[in-house]
Amino acid sequence: MSGIDVCVEPRGSLGRVATLTVDNPGKLNILDPERMAAMEHALHGLAQDAELRVLVLRGAGSKAFIGGADVRAMAGLDPGSARAFISGLHRVCDGLRRLPVPAIARIEGFALGAGLEVAAACDMRVAAIGAKFGMPEVKVGIPSVIEAALLPQLIGWGRTRRLLLTGETIEAEEAARWGLVERMVEADGLDAAVEEWVDAILAAGPRAIRLQKSLIRQWEELGVSAAIRRGIDTFAEAYTTAEPRERMAAFLRRRER
Repeated sequence: MSGIDVCVEPRGSLGRVATLTVDNPGKLNILDPERMAAMEHALHGLAQDAELRVLVLRGAGSKAFIGGADVRAMAGLDPGSARAFISGLHRVCDGLRRLPVPAIARIEGFALGAGLEVAAACDMRVAAIGAKFGMPEVKVGIPSVIEAALLPQLIGWGRTRRLLLTGETIEAEEAARWGLVERMVEADGLDAAVEEWVDAILAAGPRAIRLQKSLIRQWEELGVSAAIRRGIDTFAEAYTTAEPRERMAAFLRRRER
């Protein structure tokens, strides 16, 4: 068993919604090389689905989103195998960032180390009250790397240094204040909160959403002037299909009633 489950739900004419579950609840859904490879493979397959509109990423059970990378697997690494191990985790995170549709992290329980990096690679994050976040790698003798580099854009350099240099774990309330998660709810309201975002994405133009996600990812790596130029190109590209004209015409018809 790979420990990675994918369910794709048709939403009629609106397209499809995928849920990817890291299924290793007895070990806090930690990621070992087998699960990393399975997750990378699953994300690659989802990226090819032209009808996919959004991905929800979650952990099995209520104790953890993803509790980290497998310390037992890391304990025996050497420099060469360490590079291969961490590159495998990076490919998972990069697969989420390159996925052409939004990825929503549904976070309950622990999101530590690799789990927080995976969450940071998603487009939006909603957490249950009681969820815990941290980057404890320095406590076991390694630095936090790869998609930890996304954290300064989310929470600033000072808070990033605090998490990475102390290995501290913070509660969902503090994560929400910092902007590490966009929404915090009671655990029994987590699915409803995710569904609100899913519904909003489904109500938008499918191609517009894909263009927007691609543009946001490019903005992360461009200076302001280049980002604006890329935005102008993307705006023009939106009009190479009928989606803007059809949706604007429908909007104007509703206004005229």
